[in-house]
Amino acid sequence: MSDTLNLLKLSPIEFVRLLNSNGINRFYFVYDKKNKRVAVSHKLLKSIADFLYSDKRDFNSHEGLFFQISPKYETILGAFIHRTNRGQAAGGVRYWDYQTMEDYLRDGLRLAKGMTYKNALAGIWWGGGKGVMARNPNIDKNNFGVRAEIYKQYGQFITSLNGCYVTAEDVGTNVYDMANIFSNTRFTTCIPQNLGGSGNPSIPTARGVVAGMKAALKFYSGTTLKGKTVAVQGIGNVGRPLIKFLFQEKVKKIIACDIYSENIDIANNEFEGENLESYLINRTDDSIFMVESDIISPCATGAVVNPNTIPYIKAKIICGAANNQLEDSKRDGKELHKKEILYIPDFLTNRMGIVNCSNEQYGYINDDPFIEKHLLYNWKHSIYQTTLRVLNESKRKNKPTAEVAVSLADKLSKENHPIFGHRAQQIIDSLVANKWHQKI
Repeated sequence: MSDTLNLLKLSPIEFVRLLNSNGINRFYFVYDKKNKRVAVSHKLLKSIADFLYSDKRDFNSHEGLFFQISPKYETILGAFIHRTNRGQAAGGVRYWDYQTMEDYLRDGLRLAKGMTYKNALAGIWWGGGKGVMARNPNIDKNNFGVRAEIYKQYGQFITSLNGCYVTAEDVGTNVYDMANIFSNTRFTTCIPQNLGGSGNPSIPTARGVVAGMKAALKFYSGTTLKGKTVAVQGIGNVGRPLIKFLFQEKVKKIIACDIYSENIDIANNEFEGENLESYLINRTDDSIFMVESDIISPCATGAVVNPNTIPYIKAKIICGAANNQLEDSKRDGKELHKKEILYIPDFLTNRMGIVNCSNEQYGYINDDPFIEKHLLYNWKHSIYQTTLRVLNESKRKNKPTAEVAVSLADKLSKENHPIFGHRAQQIIDSLVANKWHQKI
């Protein structure tokens, strides 16, 4: 166990250098269902495999975790694959800072599992997966040339996985990055519009969050967004259009924060004359959860609703775009339920990004009914109706909303694709059999 703790406590760049010193460029962790263990590509990493198997919070029989090192930029390129009954694992690639390898691995595990549930609830014939790149703090993330090389390498990495995972856009990744990924792989969506793709999915994602808010208010008080105060954490790709839509719904006030001053400046300029109160925070500032508001909307990173923030929450509704808002789904979901705070599960309301780009190969039409139906009030499986279904079942069974939503999504996620059910698992098996980790 000491070896495990030592490896997990390394920063990503320290971990990369350890791998480099041992001649390791690729590695994997694959769940062996037959022997009920996590198989690993290299003995050096066995302690991490043991940690994954013993973890009861974030590891959930994930089918495969694959990694490649960018030697020039000392960056970890990763693909986390959770469950693929419904089809290929699909989800965006995140480019983010992590303090330790445990932080990095846990984030990828949680994000991939969340995509399984999101795709299942949305009725998409995809499994759950997520790409995560651990940023090297010594590299300027705004250097266009460096980013281009890293994302092109990520595209090559995705191609090497033979289609078991389809990537897309996520936090820290933009449309230019997606173009660079696309230059080296066909296994991607969220491709720029000038290349035949659906482009930035942030605007439809924000629309989906608004639909979730409307359903929550309907359930809680029979009211609308008009005259309400909303606290928004994160004013980036999703947070900013969300603010726009909320002002269109005639909210009284929006209180918003962000860790980047440029996002604050852009929002202040865009919403000049509106009742927007915005402020700059550092990464550990949780003050947004302490403000007086009707709704809190986390739209940045995950694990922000936890024992440190829940005691201070004054709002009665939590509904945002960030993935994995609860640090511990069971623990924190129960505490919110106890405090009678309505938590609208993120994988229920933030589905529109993946919905928007899930069927790019089928072309485009104005006001696409396959997309718009998710935002309708009357479609049985829309965000609005699914939110009401989860809230009503939570009340009827006296169970946390997170537990109800996970149970519903988990059942749907185990339905096999009518043609390609679990093909991605077959691809994973073939990658291992063909010694993928040695082919670079």
